[in-house]
Amino acid sequence: MPALDCCFKDDAVKVPSQKSGSGDLQTGDALSPGLYIVATPIGNLGDMTIRAIEVLRRSHLIACEDTRVTGRLLKAYEIDTRMQRYDDHASPETRARLLDAAGAGPVALVSDAGTPLVSDPGYRLVQEAREAGIEVVVVPGACAAIAGLTVSGLPNDRFLFAGFLPVKDKARRDVLGELGEVAATLVFYETGPRLERSLRAIAELWPEREVAVARELTKLHEECRTGSAQELADHYAAHPPKGEIVLLVGPPGEEAFDADPDALLREALVDASPSKAAARVARATGLDRQTLYTRAVELKSQ
Repeated sequence: MPALDCCFKDDAVKVPSQKSGSGDLQTGDALSPGLYIVATPIGNLGDMTIRAIEVLRRSHLIACEDTRVTGRLLKAYEIDTRMQRYDDHASPETRARLLDAAGAGPVALVSDAGTPLVSDPGYRLVQEAREAGIEVVVVPGACAAIAGLTVSGLPNDRFLFAGFLPVKDKARRDVLGELGEVAATLVFYETGPRLERSLRAIAELWPEREVAVARELTKLHEECRTGSAQELADHYAAHPPKGEIVLLVGPPGEEAFDADPDALLREALVDASPSKAAARVARATGLDRQTLYTRAVELKSQ
């Protein structure tokens, strides 16, 4: 997830005093025991919610990916709650200690930025907390995937969040191929160094689909650029991107399923075997691969 930015201004948000009352918290001055899933800003510190600030202040412990990153957030809001590192490499013993603490008092879970558990650590902790009968409370806020979807202009009545695409080319193509039939906007997280390769893979599979790249959301150099995957790949080849990225692919149009399979197969067979041609057309159209392979063999023999 994106690291904290420095675009926060002291006068951008009024920070509640440490001596403030309960505000909108229904639990009064003290939080009940439990695990509190607290969303933090994805860039601009001004996006911290008042409720999140108060929960972090009143928690007995904050579990975080990186104490340095979370420490900067806590310093900005004059929060002195003790922190403990909890990431993907945390041991079962560490998780057990956090659960014991959550059973006895309020424990907050945060990620480096955004909503915990969305491509971030925490799944096992929440699962085991629920199994142990420990109350789990969500404190919602910023989420890069949702922010990218709302700013992209792509259809948002149905969407699928698919996390990070694989690093290796074949694995990336396989994942994209599996998602080709999904009638929804696809939402991925991506990094600057890998963005161009991902865009070119999308361009090969779905040249007609609209794509959006939402970058550095809520930060000083925020941008959202839309176009075909090929256009965007060419742009970012000439202008290497920095920062954290949300990559979005619009849903397939009707034309993706109305194309003539024979015409597509003949085009693919120019430089591919029947098996590869069938796979390529199957990814592009959502048609059955085995049926396409049988037809490709027939066309090849003609």
